[in-house]
Amino acid sequence: MIFQGKARRFSQDNDINTDYIISGRYKFKIQDPNELATHVMEDLDPGFFQRRQDGDFIVAGRNFGCGSSREQAPQAIKYARISAVMAKSFARIFYRNAFNIGLPLIECDTDQIKDGDELKLDLAKGVVTNITQNKDIKIKPLPPVMLSLLQDGGLVEHIKKHHGFNL
Repeated sequence: MIFQGKARRFSQDNDINTDYIISGRYKFKIQDPNELATHVMEDLDPGFFQRRQDGDFIVAGRNFGCGSSREQAPQAIKYARISAVMAKSFARIFYRNAFNIGLPLIECDTDQIKDGDELKLDLAKGVVTNITQNKDIKIKPLPPVMLSLLQDGGLVEHIKKHHGFNL
């Protein structure tokens, strides 16, 4: 799987919690994931959804997705048509929820990625190429089970396709 887009980096780099990803004022009010996506990251960057382009990447520091365990946070990112989130680390429940819905989370050193850099992510090779800076960044390899879930579009789609959980 190969993805390409621009880095969308946030000034609050570490501990971006799920309420920053999608505000609590929308979590229960909006059921349509496409509408929910229009509010993604708006408490940190009110114009984010309008500026982001299909295929872009969210880039952050440590502990991305901390906070509540609700699936609306990774769902809002996925429906905003973000290719993947790259961070130094992720909150455990957010990590699992993201892969369950087919949203790639990439653990890597994000210090060398600037806002607006053009990036290419190759999951098979385990590398992010910063095209703007002509640099390769190694990523933490994804376990085969996670790659399988991503290829199938998430856990539910994987179970439908294989008539159960199958590697």
